[in-house]
Amino acid sequence: MTKSTLSPSPSPVPARGIPAGFPLLRSDHGETSGRGELFPLPILGEGSVQFIDTHCHLDAAEFGGNQATLVEAAQAAGVGRIVVPSVAHANFEAVRELCGQFPGCAPAYGIHPMYTSAAMPGDLDALREYLAQPDTVAVGEIGLDFFIEPHDRARQEYFFAAQLKLAREFDLPVLLHIRRAQDTVLKHLRQFYGSGGPSAKLRTGIAHAFSGSRSQAEEFIGLGFKLGFGGAMTYPRATRLRELAATLPLNSIVLETDAPDIAPDFLERGAPNKPEYLPRIALTLAELRGMPLDEIAAATTANALTILPALHNSQLGNTCTNS
Repeated sequence: MTKSTLSPSPSPVPARGIPAGFPLLRSDHGETSGRGELFPLPILGEGSVQFIDTHCHLDAAEFGGNQATLVEAAQAAGVGRIVVPSVAHANFEAVRELCGQFPGCAPAYGIHPMYTSAAMPGDLDALREYLAQPDTVAVGEIGLDFFIEPHDRARQEYFFAAQLKLAREFDLPVLLHIRRAQDTVLKHLRQFYGSGGPSAKLRTGIAHAFSGSRSQAEEFIGLGFKLGFGGAMTYPRATRLRELAATLPLNSIVLETDAPDIAPDFLERGAPNKPEYLPRIALTLAELRGMPLDEIAAATTANALTILPALHNSQLGNTCTNS
C-alpha cells in the first residue's frame, strides 16, 4: 500500500479492518492493461522453493471475507508465506486474528503515514503490546508519504521516528512506505542504521514497492535494506523500474504483491491484485534478468528469510497455528 490516494470522502465500508470513517487508501501505481486477458500462472517444478509475498493486505475489504480461498489459491500457485502488514491501531487485531487463522500468514504491526493524521500518542503504546507478541515479523507498514495534499509532515516524521525506535527496542525489521520522501526517509534511517556504533547491529528491513532512483536504491542497499518489487515492474512503460529490477544485485530484491493494490499489467482493468499472482509477477523479474524462474524463487525467498528471519516459523499448509 504505497502509492495510494485518499478517497474523496470517508467510505462507510470498512477497509483493512479499519472502522467506517477512516480514509480508504486507493492505488494509483498505474492502470492495468485493460485487455481483459489473464495470463496463465507459471508452474514451478516439483520440489521447487516456494515464493514469499513480503507485503499483502490480506485483511482488505476488497477481498470480501474470502481469505481462506485466497490463501489456498496462493499455496497452490507456489506462494509459501504471506506477510500481512497493518496500517493503524484500528486493524492491529484484525491482522492478528487473520494470521492466527492461517499459519503461513505472518503479521506486521505499524501505523501507516497516511493514517497518522488520526493516530494518537496512545496508539504507540498499543503498538508496543502487539510488537511484543512472538509471531510478529516486522514493524510495518510505516514510513513517509509527501504526495497527498494536505499532509502534516512533522506529524508523519514524529510517528515514523517513534516507530523506528520501537523497531530497535524489539529487535525487529521494518516495512517502509515511501512516496516522494526517499531522501527524508534515508535521513531518518541513517540516524538508526548508519555506519559504526551500536546502530550497525540493528535489523533493517524492506523498502516496500521501491520506486526511487538508482543512487537511492544503492543507499538503501548500503544500509542493509532489501527492495520490494511487485506489480509495477510488469508494466513495459515502467522503464526505470524495470532497469533497476534487471540490474540491481539479486540479493537486494524481495517480491511482493501489495494486494489488493498495485495490480500487475496482466490483469483486467480494475481487478484486485492477489497473492496467487506473485509467481507471474516473479516471471517478469526472471525475464528481465534472463534467469530461470526457479532461481528467482530461490534467491528472493532466501532474501526475504534473511531480512525477516521470523518467517522461518510460518508456512502455508502447516496444520499448527502461528508460533
